[in-house]
Amino acid sequence: MGLVEQFRRLESGLPDGWQSAHLRLFVTDESDAGRAAALLGPTNPGRRGKAIDFWMGRRGAGVGPDGIGALLRRLDVESIQGELEIMHVEEQPAPEDAGRQTLADAWDAADATLPPDWSDLYAEVELSSSDYIEPGAVRLSPLNPTRPDARPLFRFRAARKFGYGASPEMVRRCLERLDEAGMAGELRILNVVSDSYPAKTQGPVWYAGGKVI
Repeated sequence: MGLVEQFRRLESGLPDGWQSAHLRLFVTDESDAGRAAALLGPTNPGRRGKAIDFWMGRRGAGVGPDGIGALLRRLDVESIQGELEIMHVEEQPAPEDAGRQTLADAWDAADATLPPDWSDLYAEVELSSSDYIEPGAVRLSPLNPTRPDARPLFRFRAARKFGYGASPEMVRRCLERLDEAGMAGELRILNVVSDSYPAKTQGPVWYAGGKVI
């Protein structure tokens, strides 16, 4: 059975309210795995041996079903064989509790308390479930986040005008993407520098545990 046909059968079994899905392709011939991962490039796949993990979403949460089908069709054309599985499905979140602050709102609140001349900051967002690590990393990827340990925690830098780090607008949009996928969490500002003027650098250097961050 071709990969497109496998995918359409799996897709037909998704719940009505699905929001995103984690898929895994086990390539029959490991020598084809590199090419398969390259063809699935728009999904930002991860590969380990014969296994290739990638994600599908809708309503802007990732590459949609039609796009996934088109990518898998390219693998079929190149006679790349394998078995496709759905590893995890996220359903549309229930209506938000009016008392719960979203991550985008938390960013707005934090931004309002920062010095008006802040130039650089170091922050972290800790998600409420380890199930969110991989899809969360995809949604936060424009921030170039790092993970200090096994917790579902991501750290990133932001720069208000210039230098190393994402813009405040990009930070907010990435946090908004987590909100849209129903990924709850907590945002914390760790360090802030005001009115910096990098001289032949990309911004201030912070150290944590003896490492440059």
